[in-house]
Amino acid sequence: MSDKAIPHPSVFVEARRLELIKGYRVHESRTPAKPVRVVTPSQTVGPFYPQALIHPGDDDLSRKVLDGARAQGTPIVVSGQLFDETGKPVRGALVEVWQANKWGKYEHPADQTPEPLDPNFKGYGRQLTDPEGRYRFVSIKPGAYPNPGYDNWFRPPHIHFSIFGAGVMQRLITQLYFPGEKLNDIDPILNGIEDLDARASLIARQLPDEADGSLAFAFDVVLRGSGETPFFVDA
Repeated sequence: MSDKAIPHPSVFVEARRLELIKGYRVHESRTPAKPVRVVTPSQTVGPFYPQALIHPGDDDLSRKVLDGARAQGTPIVVSGQLFDETGKPVRGALVEVWQANKWGKYEHPADQTPEPLDPNFKGYGRQLTDPEGRYRFVSIKPGAYPNPGYDNWFRPPHIHFSIFGAGVMQRLITQLYFPGEKLNDIDPILNGIEDLDARASLIARQLPDEADGSLAFAFDVVLRGSGETPFFVDA
């Protein structure tokens, strides 16, 4: 990716244009204005999410096969805790993650970009938080990629998070961003969050490297309350 591919920040200064992009409007437009039938009410998943749905290796996005060959790219470890509005750790919550590979390519039929797929990269994972609300994933640092339409602006490297938990009435979706990425400063999705503290909460904290040399990042999530992590449209 060359610097010429990066749009100038002035592209997004117009509030009306930013509002058009914010929240993945292309996905929001798929929702009917009026329900065809009565909408099924949301209910909490409860405290007993089936542990049998979590398999060995589900915490490793960098390998398709348990103990198999690792994908290309910079190895990373992402860990953190889930908290409720009182600061109490949330145990037994299901955390699902998915991301692009080192070239910014998703292994998904809807991704039609010309970047290569990595035969060893799984790109998704899931885990239940432990009694202290902690989770940990092994992966490869994702690459940036162009977003078709909207002048093909580049999305910064990021990881998608989906969270189910007791007392949560619907799936919560957010995104982790990496510190020091210049694309963070001009990304309309990230910068569509007006509260600067809330926006900053989506930038992972870099930790000392792991023993094997992997880059380490911390990303905590607050599910409710005044310090709630910003959540996005399910997309």
